[in-house]
Amino acid sequence: MTSSTTLSARDLRATIATFAELLRSHKEVINRLNVYPVPDGDTGTNMTLTIESVVAELAPLGGDASMAEVCHAIAHGSLMGARGNSGVILSQLLRGLVEKFKSTSEISTELLAQSFEHADVLARQAVVRPVEGTILSVARAGAEGARSQRGSLTTMVRGARDNARDALAFTPEQLPVLKEAGVVDAGGAGLLLFFDALCVVVANDPAPEPPPVESIVLHVHEQPGHYGAVDVANLRYEVMYLLDADEVKMHAFREVWAGIGDSIVIVGGDGLYNCHIHTDEIGAAIEAALDAGTPREIRITDLSEQIVEERWVREGSAAQPEDVTTTPATSVVAVVVGDGVGRIFRSLGVRQLVKGGQSMNPSTSDLVEAVLATGSQQVVILPNNKNIRLVAEQVNALVDQEVTVVATNSIVEGFAALLAYDPDASAHDNAKEMCESASHVVAAEVTQAIRDTSTDAGQVHVGDWIGLNAEGVRSVADSIAGAANKLLAGLVTDTHELITIIEGDGSTPANTRRITEFLADEFPSLNVEVHQGGQPLYPYYFGIE
Repeated sequence: MTSSTTLSARDLRATIATFAELLRSHKEVINRLNVYPVPDGDTGTNMTLTIESVVAELAPLGGDASMAEVCHAIAHGSLMGARGNSGVILSQLLRGLVEKFKSTSEISTELLAQSFEHADVLARQAVVRPVEGTILSVARAGAEGARSQRGSLTTMVRGARDNARDALAFTPEQLPVLKEAGVVDAGGAGLLLFFDALCVVVANDPAPEPPPVESIVLHVHEQPGHYGAVDVANLRYEVMYLLDADEVKMHAFREVWAGIGDSIVIVGGDGLYNCHIHTDEIGAAIEAALDAGTPREIRITDLSEQIVEERWVREGSAAQPEDVTTTPATSVVAVVVGDGVGRIFRSLGVRQLVKGGQSMNPSTSDLVEAVLATGSQQVVILPNNKNIRLVAEQVNALVDQEVTVVATNSIVEGFAALLAYDPDASAHDNAKEMCESASHVVAAEVTQAIRDTSTDAGQVHVGDWIGLNAEGVRSVADSIAGAANKLLAGLVTDTHELITIIEGDGSTPANTRRITEFLADEFPSLNVEVHQGGQPLYPYYFGIE
């Protein structure tokens, strides 16, 4: 039990531990709540990962660690481990809260109230465009609730919690997207658990139990509305990194970011900052960091991919057709490798997916089973690999349906073929149009050599990175980006309009940036799309149209 008037370093550690436990148990519920600024469904995960970093930082400290040591661990751990918009704001709130604790051994009720207010101010300063109805509203309400209670520590933390709870319930009235979806703000729900944790430690109140995930029913449209002056739903990428920079350069950095995106949160100090933005301009977001200092641990997330994934999770259709009540005249079966690739094929209308690729060809029976599962009398198969085409061509003789194979040799050819797919047309007509569409794409890829050989592009040794297309090896380099850029330099011409980049295992934000910046410099009129494919062995697939 704590003192009725003060909070010790041990109590502060217990609060963090309890908060972490509550976030773990509520994580999926909070994920389910999240509909804003894009329905990426990861607010609970990001807040949990952020606080787990704090727990890890506290772990090596002895049981008698000083208040200063505990506060440093909380501030540093949350800064280094912050994930996503919600995690970065949570980091700033925690840093602001403990900043005033460092010089004392016991936290008084007055100091705790002041620290809640300080955390609120710093969090709002970190967000370039603060909006009510979010975690910020809940933080301010908690600070106001603490200030309004001048009695014991127990009275104060309960006052903060109750006011924060009321503010969370009010968030749908502040943000139309929440009201439309019928939920409260996800980040605010996560922060309320911190006030709950304080009440558990200080007042011995019972910990709240998470409601069943299935009880959270959302009414979410694909476009969740507008956020301030910018439609955040249309901003494609989430960019995050740690930035080593002098404070004097951070004002200019913030000005650059304010012009290229939204959901901007920048927290930290003393030369180290955690930076978060939603933007369409990955290169500019990273170049701003290079002008200010040195970025590291760069993470780039394609938010549009997350929107599609969350829709499938909501509708329970990740492993089945989107409309199970209507069977199309002609269905498509596609052979895919990588979860991200599968999601993209689903979004383009594929009825059944079969796992397979260069190193794991599916069997004839696998394809037969998928064709039967479509329920359609006519089916088109996309093998997406030349080694699978012969197997696919055996299927028509083994089933009652009419099966036609579109001889796609790569994933990107499969994508292009699906642009011409018409579920109401016959398999024969579909095959004709889809073959024509696939012929317009130049497919290429990057992988690592597993043996020495001689090629037209030069000598290849084990471990080299090589770029390939249908003609064979086109580039050799000692780096992924080097092989990719040499490959693309030999394939892309001024007549091409679009290049699709599919990231697989081994890709990194830095390499993707090197490739996209090379394309921007060499082919400024070329449109570039980046998708997460998750395919093994091939860090990058390319489709040039």
